[in-house]
Amino acid sequence: MVLIGEEDGAEIRKRLVELANPVKLIHVTQELNVPYAREAKQLLEELAALSPKLSLEVYNFVLDKERAAEYGVDKVPATIVRNSKDYGIRFYGLPAGYEFAALLDAILAVSKGESGLAAETREKLSKIAQPVHLEVLVTPT
Repeated sequence: MVLIGEEDGAEIRKRLVELANPVKLIHVTQELNVPYAREAKQLLEELAALSPKLSLEVYNFVLDKERAAEYGVDKVPATIVRNSKDYGIRFYGLPAGYEFAALLDAILAVSKGESGLAAETREKLSKIAQPVHLEVLVTPT
């Protein structure tokens, strides 16, 4: 069963044309006893196939422990959105619904290497002297 239909795929392709630079999706998963792991992987495979500037690497959480640790992944399924730089963007679970739109936005932002934040906001953020851990939690409704 296809997760991204032809019509949706065409719309997503239009958005991915905006990719300025290549983006790598790194997916860490374990399909045994993990809800939606198979679907998350399939969704990312279908998404990566929609643009030559988008690539996907898949790692097994158990067999590739070093890779998971390298990216700070402690739960699965996890998707890292990066280019030559790791911005710390992580999606956990199945990025469907509103999270899929957020994933596309993250891919475009990483491709451009810009946050889209106003200069004033970037200046204020540059004054933060210690690391900040920020998580946004969502639940399907």
